[in-house]
Amino acid sequence: MAHLEGKYAVITGANTGIGRHTAIGLAEAGAHVTIAARNLERTRPVLDEIAERFGADKVSFVALDLGSLESVRNAAAEILATGKPIDLLINNAGLGGARGQTKDGFEIHFGVNHLGHFLLTNLLLDRIKEADEARIITVSSEAHYKGRIDFKAVEGPTPGRTGLPEYANSKLANVLFSAELARRLKGTNIKTYALHPGVVATDIWRRVPGLFRPLIKMFMITPEQGAQTTLHCALSAEAGETTGLYWDKSKVKTPSRLARDEELARELWERSEAWVR
Repeated sequence: MAHLEGKYAVITGANTGIGRHTAIGLAEAGAHVTIAARNLERTRPVLDEIAERFGADKVSFVALDLGSLESVRNAAAEILATGKPIDLLINNAGLGGARGQTKDGFEIHFGVNHLGHFLLTNLLLDRIKEADEARIITVSSEAHYKGRIDFKAVEGPTPGRTGLPEYANSKLANVLFSAELARRLKGTNIKTYALHPGVVATDIWRRVPGLFRPLIKMFMITPEQGAQTTLHCALSAEAGETTGLYWDKSKVKTPSRLARDEELARELWERSEAWVR
């Protein structure tokens, strides 16, 4: 594991699951980790664990609700106020199998999984550029292979019963965003990564209707196992030689045809910019 002493990492949604194990791994490598999550009390166990194991100076908390663009702006302002260059940004938080819309009127999966992270990343980008070398990691899913982008459908509540198609669509947006971000950051000190963590038994599925939840959780891997590809992209020298690629099981993998559509990625970026203004 790379030596991250003196480095600064920001990770979203690390109170449980993959994010929790990722945050602990980064602190173990020496980084100061800011966990950006919705609820302080739910995050306190991992904050306390990191503080106890690696020191209170290794962890901090920022309130963040990715379903509210105002909350994203407030969280970004608090992170920027530290004055620290950001060496790692890990867009980890997400939800699946939900129904509804965000506070700003977007389909809830698209708004939380893509649009909130799109805005957060762009608000922090200048500070990320101040790091000697930086990495931006976005946790996607193999579900993106079934995704499509319907720009009208994302401006309203979830139409389906399970929310799983909408989840897949948001994960496709994650891969498109990461690849387009790499193209826009060409020639800088920043590398980008999208990844599939594995099919992991985490709280992301808490909103799936009870009838379906046991079925989709069958044969899932543990959150600790699910954090390994994120940590590989964050810390390995091998990953540091690439940018804009999609990773699975700590290896580069070819994403879906739509995920490789540069015109679609540009359109998604431009529409996202307009939506978050």
